[in-house]
Amino acid sequence: MVHDPDPLLERATAAVITLGERLLRRGEQVAVAESCTGGWLAKVLTDRAGSSAWFERGVVVYSNAAKADLLGVPPALIERHGAVSREVAEAMARGLRERAPVAWTAALTGVAGPGGGTAAKPVGTVWIAWAGEAAVEVEGFRFDGDRDAVRRAAVAAALDGLLRRVA
Repeated sequence: MVHDPDPLLERATAAVITLGERLLRRGEQVAVAESCTGGWLAKVLTDRAGSSAWFERGVVVYSNAAKADLLGVPPALIERHGAVSREVAEAMARGLRERAPVAWTAALTGVAGPGGGTAAKPVGTVWIAWAGEAAVEVEGFRFDGDRDAVRRAAVAAALDGLLRRVA
């Protein structure tokens, strides 16, 4: 059986190679906090042999309690803005950076579907935050497709964001 290549997977693989080279050159490491992607970003990063030199940890914080317990996201912030929000993504990235001995973090939270969407936050809504020494930056996305497509696109966007920041 012949499989057509997955363009997002190919792009992610190339991004991981470049990211790993940049982090090694800088003597830095990255950690990730994932909700809607369920560890997929960590999996893609660790698919690369030698990633232990630049990948420090991945945390799956699917529940609101996990976000609070493991990353220090204030429950009041989740209650006020919802788990899928700019504010919670930022708190996730900041909380992980405070807890992990790394230069960079990426955090993802979103609605992958097929259920869970609302008029204000439809399926495909994803917030990604990247934290470095200088700042935390957050971007909101609206990805099309089924659950798998949304999660793949979120992983690719997180990698693209890391590449833009780790130059």
